[in-house]
Amino acid sequence: MPDIIQLLPEYLANQIAAGEVVQRPASAVKELLENAVDAGATQVQLIVKDAGKQLVQVVDNGAGMSPTDARMSLERHATSKIRTTDDLFRIRTLGFRGEALASIAAVAQVELRTKTRDQDTGTLLLVEGSQITSQQPVACPDGTSISMKNLFFNVPARRNFLKSNAVEMRHILDEFQHVALANPQIAFSLFQNDLEVFNLPAGKLGQRIVALLGNGYKEQLAQVEEETPFLTVRGFIGKPESAKKSRGDQFFFVNNRFIRSAYLNHAVLTAYEGLLPKDTHPFYVLFLDLDPKSIDINVHPTKTEIKFEDEKTVYAIVRSALKQSLGLHNMAPSLDFAGDVNFGAIRPLQRSGSEKNPFDDGPGSGRPDALAAAASAANQLANPRSASRSSSASAFERPLTPRPTEQAKQELEDFYRSLSRVNLPDVEHEATAAGVAVPKVPVTPLPAAAPAATPPAAAETVDPETGEVLPARPPENALEDQETASQQVAILPGTAAAPELPLRESSTGPGNKVLQLHQQYLLVPVKSGVMLIDQVAARERILFEQYAQALERDVSASQTLLFPRTITFTPQDFAILREVEDALRALGFRFTDFGRNTIAVEGIPADVPARDEKELLEGLIEQFRTGGSMKLDRREQMARALARRVAASAAGARLSEREMTTIVDKLFACTVPNYTPDGRRTIVMLELGQLRELFG
Repeated sequence: MPDIIQLLPEYLANQIAAGEVVQRPASAVKELLENAVDAGATQVQLIVKDAGKQLVQVVDNGAGMSPTDARMSLERHATSKIRTTDDLFRIRTLGFRGEALASIAAVAQVELRTKTRDQDTGTLLLVEGSQITSQQPVACPDGTSISMKNLFFNVPARRNFLKSNAVEMRHILDEFQHVALANPQIAFSLFQNDLEVFNLPAGKLGQRIVALLGNGYKEQLAQVEEETPFLTVRGFIGKPESAKKSRGDQFFFVNNRFIRSAYLNHAVLTAYEGLLPKDTHPFYVLFLDLDPKSIDINVHPTKTEIKFEDEKTVYAIVRSALKQSLGLHNMAPSLDFAGDVNFGAIRPLQRSGSEKNPFDDGPGSGRPDALAAAASAANQLANPRSASRSSSASAFERPLTPRPTEQAKQELEDFYRSLSRVNLPDVEHEATAAGVAVPKVPVTPLPAAAPAATPPAAAETVDPETGEVLPARPPENALEDQETASQQVAILPGTAAAPELPLRESSTGPGNKVLQLHQQYLLVPVKSGVMLIDQVAARERILFEQYAQALERDVSASQTLLFPRTITFTPQDFAILREVEDALRALGFRFTDFGRNTIAVEGIPADVPARDEKELLEGLIEQFRTGGSMKLDRREQMARALARRVAASAAGARLSEREMTTIVDKLFACTVPNYTPDGRRTIVMLELGQLRELFG
């Protein structure tokens, strides 16, 4: 058998190595920026054209290279950073393998200009596909300028796998941001297609954060500083109220090298425990400095993942440092041991002496205390009529009494009665279905001039606004069919207290028997048993199909905001917004440019509650960012993200009978009613046989 193993040619070996180091233009940007930092530069300029596919150029004023070093830098495994095996465990520089320039030169056309400070002329090298085509002296400033042109010009298959310019530019911005944050003492600038994107002067870390991420962080930064013999933690964290739906603004640096670590991120979230709103992520830029011997950075091709010798200690120190910072900046609840809450002085409520105390009008009505004041304020929101009777209330100075007064108790009872009224149509329907005769309740209260006395057999009704029991006509005068009574009672003002949802179509199907359970599930009796529906999952399926149909038509209804809302994004999030702009407009979003990384939102989809447009867009961007690896069409992915966000915004809502009916009917009108777009169940069926088994 002939020998079949052969040594690969150098150009082919370099292309294979380049597959690990240079995956996209952003990979080359990272390597070239890190080389500039290692060279001791104080000014670094990044120039990008066509999202790096046409040109990536890095210009620095660092140490430069001699003619021999310039040629050697393009060879594989040629480096000035390490000499022995022990040097691998004392690495403080960003680069050390000696593969970056050789890998870039293997798949691009490279122009290298470099000059040291003690030389009169510099060196110009032209490289194409690992082959040096020209080397000659040239006049140039101190430092190094490397231009990478036509990436993957000799590997067309690799070039075809590159994404759109918006995607590739977003990755370039990520790498630029990492290096710029890690080195605030260096001035950085970024130009894209001859337009200046960033111009960051040298300064402090806080100034660099604000310059990179926006002025919105100026008032939200809290400093972290903790030094131990094993580890030093420094940097900034964001206040809990500044937490965002997207998790893009989270940065860990170990010995000034950007890393990703889910373990350390968990330590940060633990420190914020109990302080963050649901589904939000805190901002942080944290630097960890420790002995290079206690970490291993040579475990990933891009060196973004490292191993700690003692992970538990690092976890504990990071969590403690953040907890201490949150406490020092009064962002975490703390205990005050200086005073005794049992004997602390209570400040009296202030009321002008010229105004009368409305609680002194009735006999036996003592002065109300704080509980009565709270009940009165709440009752004013629930019962506008009763609120008008107490509108003349004003403040007077008085001591607090220890117990609520009778009037305060009555106010509380009225308030809670208004929150827990019985839905009369449901009661009558269920009773009629069970064969029980129920007298019909009139829907219109008697006028004020009507006599107060009513026959003993007459039904009583409750005024939905005042909570007072009013007389009603005898049952024989109110004999109507069930459908008419239900329609009349449904228009009572008191029965429309539930939050309105986009789904509002009336129906007479099985949804008429729908019951809501814990404001999370819908219980629907059917012939074979009971059907349990997750109302949030059902809304997600319904909305997804609506959005998918709108995207197919490339047009969707939009509700115009009364006042346009300006929203400023980070450069990375703004790049994602540009990437999905067409899909957002097809869904019904309307916005225009309003400055750097800022848009003015003029309209949102018609069936989306007009609440917090910024939070909604941030959530969509984050979901698109984290779901970018899914093999989905971009429009379908955006429809999924928006459906989930809008459905989750109505979680825990108390639904009216019509809304529950509409959700059930629309769910069964969907093409796939049993599952959400991502595969979660919307319906659980309990057969009669299963119910009998539960009761033995």
